[in-house]
Amino acid sequence: MIQLIWWMWFSMYKNLDYLFDGLKKSKFRSSFHLNKKMKEYVKENGISLIEKHAYNFVNERLKPAYPRNDGKQTPMRQVHPVFIAQHATGTCCRRCLYKWHKIPMYRELTEDDVSYIVSVIMKYIVEECAV
Repeated sequence: MIQLIWWMWFSMYKNLDYLFDGLKKSKFRSSFHLNKKMKEYVKENGISLIEKHAYNFVNERLKPAYPRNDGKQTPMRQVHPVFIAQHATGTCCRRCLYKWHKIPMYRELTEDDVSYIVSVIMKYIVEECAV
């Protein structure tokens, strides 16, 4: 019974629609948007290249159990669409990953974790560019 309850809770948090509804209710998270230049960058370079960038950034900046400069490793300025998406989706640092996605701190991210994080980032970017 406990496993069923845990699975239902876990599934709810891994449901991207549920997650994005929560993010929209956050004044801070909902304040991030891709600007015109970033949307053009995504269209010019293609979504597959942006996804590669997302994998690289997540592996480099978030995957270690104790990331360098955790909490400050993701730029907040209009630098790259992935960075803005990370702030908008709570995938910018290990503390936010725990708060919004229940991904434990102080352990290296698994490949499943990385894939999940990138899928969240990419959903945000695709939706922002479609508007």
